[in-house]
Amino acid sequence: MLEQFHQNLTVIGDTKVEGAVRIKELRSASLYNYVKKVDYNEDLEHVVTDIVTEMLSDLNCLVIMNDNIQQDIFEGHFFKKLGSVPYYKVLVKEKEDLQSPNYKTLSVIRHVKRAGCQVYILMISNGGKVSRFLKFGDRHRVLDTRAKFILLHDHRLFHSSLHYLWRKIVNVVFLHQQGRHHGSVITRQKIHPWYDISTVPFPSPIDSTFVPLHLDTWHQGKFRSGADLFRKKTSDLRGQQLRVVTFQHLPASVKMASPSLRIDSVVEGNGPVGFGGLEIEVLRTLATVMNFHPDVYEAENADVEQWGRRQLNGSYSGLLGEVMSGQADIALGNLYYTPYYLELIDLTIPYTTECLTFLTPESLTNNSWMTLILPFRPLMWAAVFVALILAGFVFYALANYHIHIVSTAMNLQTNNAIMVQERSKINDSKVIHIQEERNKTGDGLYLFSKLENGILYTYGMLLLISLPKFPSDWSLRVLTGWWWIYCILLVVAYRASMTAILANPTPRVTIDTMEQLVDNHITCGGWGEEIKQFFLTSLDISGQKIGLKFEVIYDTDLAVEKVAKGEFAYYENIYFLQYLRVRRQLIVKEVGTKKDVNTNEESGGNRNLHIMHDCVIHMPVSIGLQKNSPLKPHMDRFLRRIVEAGLIKKWLKDVMLSIVSVDNTDKEDGNKPLMNLQKLYGAFVALGVGYLISICAFAGEKIHWQCVVKKSPLFDKYAINIYYDHQKSSKAIKK
Repeated sequence: MLEQFHQNLTVIGDTKVEGAVRIKELRSASLYNYVKKVDYNEDLEHVVTDIVTEMLSDLNCLVIMNDNIQQDIFEGHFFKKLGSVPYYKVLVKEKEDLQSPNYKTLSVIRHVKRAGCQVYILMISNGGKVSRFLKFGDRHRVLDTRAKFILLHDHRLFHSSLHYLWRKIVNVVFLHQQGRHHGSVITRQKIHPWYDISTVPFPSPIDSTFVPLHLDTWHQGKFRSGADLFRKKTSDLRGQQLRVVTFQHLPASVKMASPSLRIDSVVEGNGPVGFGGLEIEVLRTLATVMNFHPDVYEAENADVEQWGRRQLNGSYSGLLGEVMSGQADIALGNLYYTPYYLELIDLTIPYTTECLTFLTPESLTNNSWMTLILPFRPLMWAAVFVALILAGFVFYALANYHIHIVSTAMNLQTNNAIMVQERSKINDSKVIHIQEERNKTGDGLYLFSKLENGILYTYGMLLLISLPKFPSDWSLRVLTGWWWIYCILLVVAYRASMTAILANPTPRVTIDTMEQLVDNHITCGGWGEEIKQFFLTSLDISGQKIGLKFEVIYDTDLAVEKVAKGEFAYYENIYFLQYLRVRRQLIVKEVGTKKDVNTNEESGGNRNLHIMHDCVIHMPVSIGLQKNSPLKPHMDRFLRRIVEAGLIKKWLKDVMLSIVSVDNTDKEDGNKPLMNLQKLYGAFVALGVGYLISICAFAGEKIHWQCVVKKSPLFDKYAINIYYDHQKSSKAIKK
């Protein structure tokens, strides 16, 4: 305003003397009248009011920030047009540094963002202060940079150090006041300035010099052309080039040689390779609907740095470093929708979820020696043994009870016969007949007369071995019949289960749950400190225990080697783990060290790799963008359409098709139900156990013969029966 006033003073007189006289006159009376005529505040209020009025239908609230110079701009006219739309008004003090605003200002700004206000009106005369405020809002995300901004034009806002802001804050208009005056300042004519309305040239790139894009001109309550001041600039990027950083990580991005593939299925990168994969297909679709050209490239040392690590100076390497430094606009690399990434960059809405689990080694423990006991569960075996002991005891009890009854009856008959014989002098044939009947009645009872014999013969019937003599007592006969029926049913079930075990592939001892992994001695690991913190801060006890033994490892090949040695479990998404397993299988085949799956356990450094069945978490996956990127709203909208159309599932199947087919072929080759010597280890184990028990029994007998029998005074090697007859008579006397 003062520049315009001084410009007008230069045309007052032809000479310096006349000019001085005129200035003196103005200082006395006319200066006030001039400033009164040039009512810039009123016109500024009207232009802002006209701009805001065009957005009232979609406006939920707005915020007004002004300083002491501009605090009286908005009066009744503006608020009357605003109607019932809520607004926030912040007065910025002259000495307040907006790069570190005071608590009250910061509280209001944060509340404005939470409320979702769509318009920021910054009527602050000092452009340097505005630029510091915008940098603060972008760095700490207290401003909604995707909202609409109305700013006063100031060349300090267009400094090269602020160019990065105008690639994020694209819905902005600058009001550049242009004064207009004809003739002498002493005239009575009302002076009405006009305003040039400009914006950032997005999506066109900003070179070394920032040149605002002129939109319209406002003068005396009218727009000259009626242009759309806040058009949707990100819906059509007009063929601009966007840099996309990625690295090879399935299923998001796969590095491949361009000559062997059709150009329409691969986004070309820098150099002799191209990229394909799930996120590359998503990128191609977004590039088509948003009209931009993706320039895909890899960060420096991408194979090692991958997502990137924090450096000593606070910056990041790898993929994150490229996005945070502004070198890349989009990041593709299976970025999980977690607070860690959300603090550093922006993420689109998740387009899918992935199962995160562990790649574990198959156990070297060979359970073939347990073949004989595998058909039944431990509880079933316990029931069988209890039934065997009880049945043996019942046979023993019934046999002895019957022997006792028969012996009592026969003794009574024998005594009666002897008494009759003595009185009547009858023949001894009757007594002999009674003794023969006694012997016939007790046939077969000797099998179960002792407890050990009862259990042994009962066990023999369980193995379908017939008794040497069928018992004559009907109670034992009935019990034996029902016991045979039980044995037949049990043996049929055992044989069927045994046949299934021998016919099926050798069972693999694997780790399939978090609890099994915790109980196992192997360590766990994955890429990045953030994963370890995820486990340590888990609410699950098993997750916390895994976090305690979690190791950060940045070399994937080394991790796979450690898994193959049986000392490590690697954490990643299930698709990438499947790729690692297939790659390991192909490498082993190429070097000629792959062995049959049934003998693989003998190799200490080439174990089969197994993917744990339980998912630790189903993690949402997104595409990365620069912090406060203006591309996010439209990318989110188109991503939803892609997901709803089912294209994500289709592209994922296409990416994993070759890997899954190779993996399935390998499984089929290794899982053929072949009969081999290893599956019969159980028989040899049973035979060995029998030999061992026999040898121990033989040794016990030898020790008893040497230490007990031969040292007895009744022992005579020429009449050994004397010792045993004495033992039998001693037992009879005790009974």
